[in-house]
This record gives sequence, structure tokens and C-alpha cells, in this order.
Amino acid sequence: MSTLPDARAAAQRVVAFYEALTPHALDRLDEIYAPHARFKDPFNEVQGLAAIRTVFEHMYASLEQPRFEVTRCLVDGDQCTLVWAFRFRFKRFDTTTEQCVRGASHLVMGEDGRISDHRDYWDAAEELYEKLPLLGGLMRWLKRRARE
Repeated sequence: MSTLPDARAAAQRVVAFYEALTPHALDRLDEIYAPHARFKDPFNEVQGLAAIRTVFEHMYASLEQPRFEVTRCLVDGDQCTLVWAFRFRFKRFDTTTEQCVRGASHLVMGEDGRISDHRDYWDAAEELYEKLPLLGGLMRWLKRRARE
């Protein structure tokens, strides 16, 4: 499949949007996502702009200073893969320690350059659960036992 210049431009718009994401930027979700876009990550599976916005609003309500750093952007036709680091602090736990979740997003772009399908891939156990008080110890113990 050939890569269209418009697909690269659309992907760069998405990268710029995510790297500058703020609660106020959520008002511009319709510039990035199609009206009936699907979004899936390890915790959510939703469809539509309102539902996608709710996912991000929950992120801002639960975390301190969440931000994305896109380290790689691969475009092939109407599809795009972003490799990223998501940095944040927990509001409910130790807020002085910055956390980092590494993952990737597979995006399908519509003809208008907006995302029609967004799927995030990251290991919730390793990247999140192991960092939580109490649960983290259990997850690390389970991981060690699985290796034995």
C-alpha cells in the first residue's frame, strides 16, 4: 500500500495534538477523531466523540500532569502506528514520583484525515499494576512465580 502525503500530514497533526494535549484541547477532539471513531485500550472500549472525551477527562481527573511523548510515527496508507511514552504522577498515591508507561497506538485514518479507529497496546501489569502500592508487590511476586 502506498503512503499518501495527506496521510503523513494527518499523522503529524495527531502527534502534535497528543504531545500538546491539555484538558482545554479536548474541545478540539472533533478535529482529530471522526464522529463515530472507536477507541480501545487495556481499560476502555468506546465509540463516539463523547465517549472518547470521557476517557480523557477521567485521565485528567485521576492523574497529575499526564503527557505523551511520541518517539516514532510510522505511516502506511491510511494506517499509522505511534510509539510513545506516557508520563504522569498518581493523584491518589505518591505524587512525587513520575511514572512512565511505554506503548504503541495503531490508528486507522478516514478519508478526511481523522482517526476512525484507535487501539492502544501496552502491558497494564508491567507498566501500571506493578507500580501501585500493595498490588505492585503481588504483581511482582506473580511474575517471579511464572518464571520459575
